[in-house]
Amino acid sequence: MAFHEVRFPDDISRGARGGPERRTQIVELASGDEERNASWANSRRRYDVAYGIRRADDLAAVVAFFEARNGRLYGFRFKDWADWKSCLPSGTPAATDQAIGTGDGTTTAFQLVKAYASGAHVWTRAITKPVAGSVLVAIDGVEQASGWTVDTTTGVVTFDAAPASGATITAGFEFDVPVRFDTDTLDVTLDIERLGSITSIPLLEIRR
Repeated sequence: MAFHEVRFPDDISRGARGGPERRTQIVELASGDEERNASWANSRRRYDVAYGIRRADDLAAVVAFFEARNGRLYGFRFKDWADWKSCLPSGTPAATDQAIGTGDGTTTAFQLVKAYASGAHVWTRAITKPVAGSVLVAIDGVEQASGWTVDTTTGVVTFDAAPASGATITAGFEFDVPVRFDTDTLDVTLDIERLGSITSIPLLEIRR
């Protein structure tokens, strides 16, 4: 799909609202019991960046960014300030943060992922837009300074030589969310002091 490897302005995204969305079908039976079914295996994130606009210059930057993306046509990177790295918000990414695979002596490519765990339940999210220069990789807990590369457009880590069978591959990183505008119209309002505002600027995560 059409995608621009450019990030939405950080100073505006910092004030955005939004987060993960799931799709669940719920049927209430005559007895009052429920039957629930997950329509989506994975969540999808929605944001509204209108809340990050604080001055006229911010408005101009958003309009320019919107026009350069041709509205909904081109996807782009977005920093979700509530969830943008492999560790806790208060921490610093380390090479042992997330398990991304186990060596088999043959496989050289591993997808970056982030695990969300609560109790015995874990959901694993594929990370496709790591931030350039932020990725750290370890094999069996030993950080690897070389011998691998990462594609920052897909989140795939590729080793020069396949890790040994049974070796645990881990990674730490910062990442962006691939999104697109979820509207082809920006409804701009100018007040008497010529300060602009937009009621809503929805963004929707792109799932590939």
